[in-house]
Amino acid sequence: MTEIAEYVDGLPNICGNENSIDEALKRRPPEVFRPSSPIAFDRIRSACAIALHMHQPLIPAGGGDLASAEIIGNLQYMMENQHIGDNHNAPVFHWCYKRMGEFIPQLMQEGKEPRVMLEYSGTLFHGLRKMGLNDVFDSLKTITCHPEYRRAVEWLGCPWGHAVAPSTPSQDFRLHVKAWQQHFAGIFGLEALQRVRGFSPSEMALPNHPDVAFEFVKTLKECGYLWVMVQEHTVERPDNGGGPELKHLPHRLVCRNTAGESVSIIAIVKTQGSDTKLVAQMQPYYEALGLSRWELAGKSVPPLVTQIADGENGGVMMNEFPPKFMEVVRAASDSDTPLMNATEYLEFLFGLGIQESDLPELQPIHQKKIWDRFQPGEDPEKLAHAIEELKKEDHRFHMEGGSWTNDISWVRGYENVLGPMEEASVAFNAKAIEAGVSPAELRYRKALFHLLTAQTSCYRYWGQGLWTDYGRELCRRTLTILQQEF
Repeated sequence: MTEIAEYVDGLPNICGNENSIDEALKRRPPEVFRPSSPIAFDRIRSACAIALHMHQPLIPAGGGDLASAEIIGNLQYMMENQHIGDNHNAPVFHWCYKRMGEFIPQLMQEGKEPRVMLEYSGTLFHGLRKMGLNDVFDSLKTITCHPEYRRAVEWLGCPWGHAVAPSTPSQDFRLHVKAWQQHFAGIFGLEALQRVRGFSPSEMALPNHPDVAFEFVKTLKECGYLWVMVQEHTVERPDNGGGPELKHLPHRLVCRNTAGESVSIIAIVKTQGSDTKLVAQMQPYYEALGLSRWELAGKSVPPLVTQIADGENGGVMMNEFPPKFMEVVRAASDSDTPLMNATEYLEFLFGLGIQESDLPELQPIHQKKIWDRFQPGEDPEKLAHAIEELKKEDHRFHMEGGSWTNDISWVRGYENVLGPMEEASVAFNAKAIEAGVSPAELRYRKALFHLLTAQTSCYRYWGQGLWTDYGRELCRRTLTILQQEF
């Protein structure tokens, strides 16, 4: 395979190599973890999995004038302004981004079997490289590419700019997914990309509008993903609208659109909310210790307790996680409750003869109420009417998607950011996509870089003020680039 560059024309290589990525994904081996895994799947009682989510946005803060400030990583801003707020944590964050490259080799040299799933946003990758923090990449490459260590580490795909799927235009979300794949391959190589089978949505935000959810899953499937991580409170059983009963087993997330088309993907259910204490204190391991094998499709299988958390935020992750991770890996290795990564688990599961169609079915939350009133193929106006009626009847009903926290809306109160985002999205679609401009063209890449950066969830998380100003400024720059002739 001909490797692709990490940077082109000074920008992260996020488009223009679509054919190379597609070819590499078509030639993936069917299994990537089971052949080298020493875990005795037929003898273990249970297993646990942890994932670390890492992200820093890019912000126009490299200078005093917002309209001309250089786009830098938020970590760089923190490093240069450690006297403000919690910015003194910046050096520790730097260590958090590379430390798994220290822990994994140490534990494996002890003869232990550590496991971790890693998810880094594209904006973080670029921000780290722009700062010259090459030690982070060297550390991560060791555990990603070295044949001795790579069975311990599973990378999860994500949207390049940490965009929340329910309120990001579907065509843009696809661009985020593809941009991350290309950027990751530029850093770690195409062979490493071939081993990326799972997807981690930003903020665990799962679309629940039928058409948006359908496009979300369709994008993941067409980009080669085998499974997606979902938060247990964002999904429901189609038969009764209740939550998943066997939440520590894989499920099938089935999404139907209003036209009646259907698409499905394997769902790994993460439990509870996004509390860093759960991972810092290795809660999934201790929960798994209390579980025994369950029945699935007539076969006895170990349940997998799965959890994800920010890998750097909060004192518990900065300070308590390292010794606890080491302690649990040492205790779990060669036991009947080992750590496993999700794809490794699925490969063993399917090795028993279990099929994807055997997995229990789930759908995005609140959809049962919709399908009780609307039949696929009916007039879309009837769907809009049904949604409005349901909102009036139940204040908890919404079509904004579900995420790890249901008290934050990614839409309400952010119209002054969403308007410019939509304008930039429409302009990019018209002037770049529909106009047939090559993704390898410099101005296409520049416009895409700004568009995806502008759609970072941070601009709708921290409330009105400087962060929404950042978001609008990035949209303005996107439009300025698109207004020039291609």
